[in-house]
Amino acid sequence: MKYTQLGRTGLKVSRLVLGTMNFGPQTDEAGSHAIMDAALDAGVNFWDTANVYGWGENKGRTEEIIGSWFARGGDRDKVVLATKVYANMAADGDPWPNHDKLSAVNIRRAVEASLRRLNTDYIDLYQFHHIDRDTPFEEIWQAIDVLVQQGKILYAGSSNFPGYKIAQANEAAARRGSLGLVSEQCLYNLAERRAEMEVVPAARDYGLGVIPWSPLHGGLLGGVLRKENEGGRRASGRSADALANTSMREKVQAYEDLLDKHGLEPGEAALAWLLTRPGVTGPIVGPRTAEQLGSALRAVELELSEEVLTGLDEIFPGPGPSPEAFAW
Repeated sequence: MKYTQLGRTGLKVSRLVLGTMNFGPQTDEAGSHAIMDAALDAGVNFWDTANVYGWGENKGRTEEIIGSWFARGGDRDKVVLATKVYANMAADGDPWPNHDKLSAVNIRRAVEASLRRLNTDYIDLYQFHHIDRDTPFEEIWQAIDVLVQQGKILYAGSSNFPGYKIAQANEAAARRGSLGLVSEQCLYNLAERRAEMEVVPAARDYGLGVIPWSPLHGGLLGGVLRKENEGGRRASGRSADALANTSMREKVQAYEDLLDKHGLEPGEAALAWLLTRPGVTGPIVGPRTAEQLGSALRAVELELSEEVLTGLDEIFPGPGPSPEAFAW
């Protein structure tokens, strides 16, 4: 495994991030524990979850599965553990006032609940899962500073923030003498490169590590057309929606043809491409099985040739720099 610093911090994290969203909904506790065992054995020390994972009436279940792994004897000290706050945690979707978003009272409540589920006394990276338009950053940072002082969290990060909110958040933190955001977790992959226009530049300027989620765009970049032709699993969700667009289907076919020409596996190449992007700490991979984790691990050692990188840019061109992308 290769490691890098998380943004401007001294924290070293693996170039792949273990995403746990499938733990519970698609992978049972025993299978989830097996994946965590394999990840740590492979040197993947950066694990990502969220308080809402498990979904529906099972919200919080994913954190509980991670907590049971720690209780079973999993080495907490070797894991850089990231979770998130924002979601409405009521099973019926109708929260009592102040039981969601980023008010100081909910941040305090949500941290304590996550710590109980995760069976730990601290969270390495506490991430805001979405912007809260009703809560000023001064209040958010006051709550975070208290938690840092108490040793319950070490760093704060954002997820799904636009560039201007990254700037606002860190300017507000600077006025307080606080560290501010150290990471941004955003939708970013070959097929969805809008983050390059504002989010990635803001993150780099403020010293945030970029953590791409959905690096295969819901399976779209994992050889989906080849699998369809071979009678395998058909596209669903984000991938199916993209393939409904004829132009995108043609791009995906060109993508798979290019990688086939060079003897590369699509999913591994898509992850390897992200690892070449400036500012990227590491993409989040969400394996349902230990075997899928093994495929993702190979991407860390994969070096894409200039010919392949040029071909990928031609098929999936980025938006270009801001403001040139939308101005003269």
